[in-house]
Amino acid sequence: MIRPRTPRREELGAFLADRRRAARRTALGLPPTGRRVHTGLSREEVATLAGVSASWYTWLEQGRDINVSRQVLSAVARVLRLTSAETDYVIGLAEREAAVPEIRREAIPEHLQRLVDALDFPAFVVATDWAIAGWNAGYEWLYPRIATVEVTDRNLLWLVYTDPELREMLPDWERESRRFLAEFRAESGVRLAGPGHRAIVDRLMAASADFRLHSADMAVERFASRRRVFRHREEGLLEFEHHRLVPSDAVDLHVVMYVPVR
Repeated sequence: MIRPRTPRREELGAFLADRRRAARRTALGLPPTGRRVHTGLSREEVATLAGVSASWYTWLEQGRDINVSRQVLSAVARVLRLTSAETDYVIGLAEREAAVPEIRREAIPEHLQRLVDALDFPAFVVATDWAIAGWNAGYEWLYPRIATVEVTDRNLLWLVYTDPELREMLPDWERESRRFLAEFRAESGVRLAGPGHRAIVDRLMAASADFRLHSADMAVERFASRRRVFRHREEGLLEFEHHRLVPSDAVDLHVVMYVPVR
């Protein structure tokens, strides 16, 4: 009996196919063949190098819900030269739909709101689907529109791609937006079937040509603390360190902090 395809398995198949087509043949010691001169492998080549059957690998790319082990997926990842973040993403997508539950919160815990309110620099709280669930006065000073934007639009990824005001705040919007999307993809793989994740992705695919273009790259990248530059309407260019913490008693929430660079 063939089990029905699931959103996660379809995403897994599409991701592996994208990376297979982009693989560099010379890095694997393979000669040019036909139209594949420098890049691109056939499914049969990936299967052979990973030590699996061509039929099994084809089913994997087709998004079929077949049995998959970490060991075999790790072998495929090595052949495709996936990064550690991409490998984790692939393994997460392949796991059974027992899924990571999607927690929907009407508001963040009061003690967490008190924490961000006590910070004297911009900070906000996001849920697993990147809905902005709370913020402090510093973040509202940096991005005033957060207080008036519709609740249904109060999602970090949505605002990055659809709000002209936020786009103007980011001097290097192209690079920043791609990085945000890569991080969102890395975190959302196991929750792709959840209503929150599916809804925001579907909305952005319909609303933003930039999002559709960037999504085609299928980039995956873990979050890393880093320097960020914002253009403030009154203060001009401001530089912060971007950090993110996960509360131990609310692991479905992330506290995002912009610490000023002195």
